[in-house]
Amino acid sequence: MEAGSVLLHPIWCIGPKRPLRRSVPTFARSRSVRVASSIDRQEEGYRIPRPKTNWVANWVMENDDAARSLPIYVGGFSLLAVLFNRTLSGIAPVADASSSQSRADLLTLGLAITNILSGLVWLSIRPKSISTVDPQGVECRRMPLCLPDSVTFELEWFWETLSAVTCCRSLVIVYDGNCMLQVGAAAESSEGGDAIVVDAAKLIQGSLYEGIMKSGAQNYLANLALYPGKSELPFLPSNTQAVILQPLGGRGIAIIGGNMIRGFTTADQAWISLIGDKLDATLAKFVAKTAATPDGD
Repeated sequence: MEAGSVLLHPIWCIGPKRPLRRSVPTFARSRSVRVASSIDRQEEGYRIPRPKTNWVANWVMENDDAARSLPIYVGGFSLLAVLFNRTLSGIAPVADASSSQSRADLLTLGLAITNILSGLVWLSIRPKSISTVDPQGVECRRMPLCLPDSVTFELEWFWETLSAVTCCRSLVIVYDGNCMLQVGAAAESSEGGDAIVVDAAKLIQGSLYEGIMKSGAQNYLANLALYPGKSELPFLPSNTQAVILQPLGGRGIAIIGGNMIRGFTTADQAWISLIGDKLDATLAKFVAKTAATPDGD
């Protein structure tokens, strides 16, 4: 019985396995097809946006003088038109407050005169162009002979980097009461063709140095000619346009002179602060090592 029952069962053929196909619902397939077709239509119909041309702004930029004089022409034409209309209308030249024509003419005359005055103001006020200047002075390169090669290399790298990527044309570094570096353009001495020597002791006693040491933050004099503290920097060229006063820890200062008003950008100021910290660490190690060595040996 058992053998017969076993033979009656169907024999399953074992063949190669086929990958199972995952059935995807019909609504999901139709939805994906619709999304893909919509994306294709968007890609086919995409248009690159073109910048709009402002014809009025372009004309004003190209014809600055004519645009500034335009209110004068409009006001003068309006004034002549009012006088011409007053003459042809047969109304008495004396203004009559009871006449509506007289009141309208007076209002028009006021507007015409306002246009003329506005044009005169536009012509008198012009933005000052900012450009670079050539420093009026002599080139100098002063550095103490007692500095080791590592400190000398650091100071030279500081100067070359600043002069290459910013508008810096003068650099003075005073640290621990001594002038560590004076390089670039400097004011010419009245005694001869040499550059004015930096008086570190006098600089330290000035209000600029004291203010920097008290705040501990960078001070940017974007237009040096407007600051009375310029007299405390006689070693810089007389036409120095901008100055950055960068503190070096609590023991020194870096004076960076530029040849352009507002020539140092915000990125330049932040970068100068970072490399100023690096220079401060190098000079601090040198000063500490010198103080620990007897007779500076």
